[in-house]
Amino acid sequence: MLQRVADYDTLRRTFRWHVPDHFNIGVAVCDDWAAREPQRPALIEWTPRGLIFHSYEEMRQASNRLAHALVRQGVMPGDRVALLLPQSPETLIAHLAIYKVGAVALPLAALFGIDALEYRLTDSQAAAVITDAGGVRKLREIGAGRLPDLRLVLSTDGAEGSVRDLRADMARESCEFVARDTRADEPALMIYTSGTTGQAKGALHGHRVLLGHVPGVQFPHEFLPQPGDRMWTPADWAWAGGLLNVLLPSLYLGVAVVCRKFERFDPEAALALIDEASIRNAFIPPTALRMLRAIPVPRKKFRLDLRTLASGGESLGAEVYDWGREAFGLTINEFYGQTECNLVLASCAALGVSRAGAIGRAVPGHDVAILRKDGSVCAVDEMGEVAVARPNPVMFLEYWRRPEATAEKFIGDWMTTGDLARQDGDGYVHFVGRDDDVITSSGYRIGPCEIEDCLLRHPAVANAAAVGKPDALRTEIVKAFIVLKADFAPSQALAEDIRLFVRGRLSAHEYPREIAFVGDLPLTTSGKVIRRLLREQG
Repeated sequence: MLQRVADYDTLRRTFRWHVPDHFNIGVAVCDDWAAREPQRPALIEWTPRGLIFHSYEEMRQASNRLAHALVRQGVMPGDRVALLLPQSPETLIAHLAIYKVGAVALPLAALFGIDALEYRLTDSQAAAVITDAGGVRKLREIGAGRLPDLRLVLSTDGAEGSVRDLRADMARESCEFVARDTRADEPALMIYTSGTTGQAKGALHGHRVLLGHVPGVQFPHEFLPQPGDRMWTPADWAWAGGLLNVLLPSLYLGVAVVCRKFERFDPEAALALIDEASIRNAFIPPTALRMLRAIPVPRKKFRLDLRTLASGGESLGAEVYDWGREAFGLTINEFYGQTECNLVLASCAALGVSRAGAIGRAVPGHDVAILRKDGSVCAVDEMGEVAVARPNPVMFLEYWRRPEATAEKFIGDWMTTGDLARQDGDGYVHFVGRDDDVITSSGYRIGPCEIEDCLLRHPAVANAAAVGKPDALRTEIVKAFIVLKADFAPSQALAEDIRLFVRGRLSAHEYPREIAFVGDLPLTTSGKVIRRLLREQG
């Protein structure tokens, strides 16, 4: 944990990691606090009828009951257990129970379509899924025969056929459970990447990943926790940004987290929530901040008492940075990381580490460099690839069943990111772009291959390529270039049908908002699409 000191250089010099040999996320973020302050608020749930406060002790007992239920149904240490749920108390309870059992939590976004779900469930060999009625419908559409490893489905909305009733199973179990004495580097969590160079890969993390995230959360939130702190994010807890940047580290630090299910981000509703729930700390991605900036809602309409506001997932930009000071009366602290190694660069205005247009500087405890292709360190202001040194407790263990891809991620002891940046003479890192074809849209990093694979499933599509097109609100939108089969003709109706086809099978942020019908695609001699030429077409 970070100790408040007078300046950044002292903090960097004096910081030391303290990672024990044995550590369990479920115990650390819940049971330890329940033992000290059982009625301390852990989760604050927004409902139309008002706020509901859930204590650490309530979460402890509920997660223990679910842990017993999982074990009774045959879930073993190391099994992957998928969570297909929105922000809710059940989501937290499920995470805690999975960690206590010693299984591996596999968070999946509720907005995933059936193709995206089927791939992740089959690739991960998930043994169980905890979901709601909407998730059950998607699983049925996939079909049990295509998910051979799936043995158990628990639903928060009751039993139906082979689906078990989560609450009924929990009600039959004891509220006392002895958590597995897991090692700090034992697998605890797997989050799928965006699939920028092929299909999405499962980034496997140990229990130590929580401890690795703590400095990266405390730094942009200016020495969290402080009296009165209360955290919220609109980011889905299925993503690293919601789960590891907000939920688990906040609870570990004793800071209550506000949860509310948003079907889509609503700027005015978000401001009302900050007011109603007395939120003091927030992580809001840049796209959402741009949406807030766009609405003609005077700040005086809401009582906003934010102490810290952090943002990451894409470049914030100087304009939004300046607007944040005017709109909220504070400096937005930007941060950077990726699923494999998160929250390694950040700003902290309280220490004077803040510069418009820059991500920030290395978070204490992390060694970050800008590298050339040969692995040497770039000169000041020279563009290169962002890399993070190992060993590092926040760094992933490996890609699930992908040893070659894991090895390719490293140059010696540097984990490469694929992101291009430059570092100025004061140590600030300025994000430039990517050296692959990743699309950054609304805070999500999207790989084109999964989109193209889905496009090819449409009966009219002979070939397709997906690229990012600059967009003022979303940073980029997905644009698809499509070659039609001979018996189909371009039309607006067909373009809309293809858009809806992809949206229903992948997710709302991955479908192509623009479609261009072309006669052919520019290809290399080896048959690879030259996406650079497509991007140049706009």
